[in-house]
Amino acid sequence: MGYVVIVPILIIGFFILLSGIFTVKQQTAAVVERFGKFLSIRHSGLQIKIPLVDKIAGRINLKIQQLDVIVETKTKDDVFVRLKISVQFQVLEQKVYDAFYKLENPHDQITSYVFDVVRAEVPKMKLDDVFERKDDVAIAVKAELNEAMSTYGYDIIKTLVTDIDPDIQVKAAMNRINAAEREKVAAEFEAEAERIKIVAKARAEAESKRLQGQGIADQRREIARGLEESVDVLNNVGINSQEASALIVVTQHYDTLQSIGEATNTNLILLPNSPQAGSDMLNNMIASFVASNQIGEEMKRQNLEKGIVPKKKTKRESPTRPEEGDDLNY
Repeated sequence: MGYVVIVPILIIGFFILLSGIFTVKQQTAAVVERFGKFLSIRHSGLQIKIPLVDKIAGRINLKIQQLDVIVETKTKDDVFVRLKISVQFQVLEQKVYDAFYKLENPHDQITSYVFDVVRAEVPKMKLDDVFERKDDVAIAVKAELNEAMSTYGYDIIKTLVTDIDPDIQVKAAMNRINAAEREKVAAEFEAEAERIKIVAKARAEAESKRLQGQGIADQRREIARGLEESVDVLNNVGINSQEASALIVVTQHYDTLQSIGEATNTNLILLPNSPQAGSDMLNNMIASFVASNQIGEEMKRQNLEKGIVPKKKTKRESPTRPEEGDDLNY
């Protein structure tokens, strides 16, 4: 009978003694109370307490923790924006007592301070400034939290503004503004490229016209040289300058008529093109030569009366001007 009573007592005593042994994890602190009064703080490892007298009131995490707080507020230009503030904090090992007994809910306390600071700082800024100066907001939050939470044994490691989310209509408007700005820049580049193409084309056309004009000038120069040589050849066989010029014009006229007849789809029209055109042209040329010769003689006579002596000519007379003493044969 006594054996039956002793065994349960031993078993109960074993479990009571076993309850006096506990372990504390790394980076964790355990708060031990005796009859409801703070006794000690136990750190990582195997720990012993008096069974039924001491109890573990709670455990404090000593690791760096992060709390994300979303705050909605208004900017200076009356735009509502949502900010996500990430607060990284840690309980100081030497202030575990303050962190456990002075503050009931540290997360709510930190959230309240974050709301207070953000709603005090952001309304001073325009929306663009919020994006550009988000670090200023984070620094202000950290400074306020450090001052307030250090009393309760908390150290604020860092605060970050991880997200800035304006109203969806505001974001759409900002995207349109950005798109319009980029289209404006693209239009400016396209206009500049078109201007460069126009300038290059104009320069190419100018160079083409210059070379074309130079070619025409060279062509006319060679034609004039050929005519001069033709007149010299005709003069050598006894044909004077007027007759030679008339003969060349008539020859060119009939050469042109021949070239027109060779091409069936030509658009060239030679005026006049009657059978007596060559004879009329020759008569007109001879009449003009006679008139120009008379005018030249009259000018020479007037110059002699005034005592003006013409300079000695060093070059051969132009084949279109009659030489003094030439006979006009009609």
